[in-house]
Amino acid sequence: MEHLVKEELTFRDFETDQDVRWCPGCGDYAILKAVQKTLPEIGKKKEDIVFISGIGCSSRFPYYIESYGFHTIHGRAPAVASGVKLANPNLSVWQVTGDGDALAIGGNHYIHALRRNIDINILLFNNEIYGLTKGQFSPTSKTGIKTQSSPQGTVDRSFNPGKLALGAEASFFARVIDIEPKKMTEVFAQAEKFKGTSLIEILQNCIIFNDKVFANVTAKDVKLDRQVWLEHGKPMIFGADQNKGLVLNGFKLEVVTIGENGITEADILVHDAYEQDNTLHNLLICMSAPEFPVAFGIIRQVETPSFNDAIWNQIDESKKAPKVNSVDELMNSGVTWEID
Repeated sequence: MEHLVKEELTFRDFETDQDVRWCPGCGDYAILKAVQKTLPEIGKKKEDIVFISGIGCSSRFPYYIESYGFHTIHGRAPAVASGVKLANPNLSVWQVTGDGDALAIGGNHYIHALRRNIDINILLFNNEIYGLTKGQFSPTSKTGIKTQSSPQGTVDRSFNPGKLALGAEASFFARVIDIEPKKMTEVFAQAEKFKGTSLIEILQNCIIFNDKVFANVTAKDVKLDRQVWLEHGKPMIFGADQNKGLVLNGFKLEVVTIGENGITEADILVHDAYEQDNTLHNLLICMSAPEFPVAFGIIRQVETPSFNDAIWNQIDESKKAPKVNSVDELMNSGVTWEID
């Protein structure tokens, strides 16, 4: 008897024949490659993977992944992604969006996708600018930034995507950088395994309209002291000499140095991504340089019933004791009228 051999996929199986049209040096190239390297690891066939995007530079993604995909409308990708997952829960559904697409016109959809905890993966490219429309400030742009739409400096207060996500009771939140492809791949793979809405904020450089916006965190001479990569169950240690750590001082985080003032490794906070109470997760998400390191990795990962499972459970229960068995019965049930 002939045995079926499972096809072994590689990242090249997810490359398309389309010309990738981003600006030379754009961080999107690295993200695309990291995703293509992740997909063979998730154990799905290409036809069981769907990429859905809204509008923006990042939203060209479905053209560049050899799978099914939809390039939808501005801000509405979560609605389409939710419908796809509900219609076929066996699909691996990925939503690709930018900080403008997700947090401005798409803000309401963003919040409710997270609140419902439907089993999709959201890749949020955050370059703190509108790149496709030539450099206007976005909801994540820092106050004071001078752009095409704010030549004297914006007076807007910026959103923190992670803080907003926790306000919507997100179950999974992670943060990565476009220049760390291996770590991106690791986090993407973990996000796919999570049964619920997985939100990954990707700090992504726009070389044309907001170049080096994250340089105070990513530059070689500072990155070891301004990044803390979190792993569940491990102490929050960072620094060029791996001798700095985070502790709680009352209700606030504080950076300390191991070996000074009696501080030992035992005093350093141990990361608990699975903690239901999101208070500490919120503090970690809100850290900013140079006073604190920026938190990366999986910050929150809490098991919560998913929306799609709940819907399909209802459908299965309804099938066990149906009130009607045909369309005719349905159309003639309840209150009806006869028209002469």
